[in-house]
Amino acid sequence: MVSRLIRHAGVLTLAAIGLQAAPALAKDAPVYTGTFSRTAVDGYDAVAFFTQQQPVKGDKRYSLEWNGAEWRFASAENRDRFAAAPERYAPQYGGYCAWAVSQGYTASGDPRHWKLVDGKLYLNYDAEVQKKWEQDIPGFIVKADRNWPAVLGK
Repeated sequence: MVSRLIRHAGVLTLAAIGLQAAPALAKDAPVYTGTFSRTAVDGYDAVAFFTQQQPVKGDKRYSLEWNGAEWRFASAENRDRFAAAPERYAPQYGGYCAWAVSQGYTASGDPRHWKLVDGKLYLNYDAEVQKKWEQDIPGFIVKADRNWPAVLGK
């Protein structure tokens, strides 16, 4: 009985040491996908914001995996454009709300509240937050750039 307890205590000690040695995991994923989803940009086609200047729902038939998320597109052509240059088309800050990131935290980004600025896609939480963000877009981008990606671990 005593030897079983000693063995058990040894296993627990090793487990505890292993947990302490493990690197801290980020609180949030690098791409916002929602709580019960792996789909980026809520299933909207990230390329369409640039080519059609509006949110367009993607189709699961034209999807690919990138940066830990599933990205959907309205066409094979848009999927291929994204595959060739994902950093060009993916929303900034992993699709999290640009204003929230500028404030030092993450919040969901809604593809219905978006803006292209200097060839980059930014999403915001909702219309009210987007109005705040639009009051000083350049300033908020500078702040968000400083906070990203450290806000993922908060």
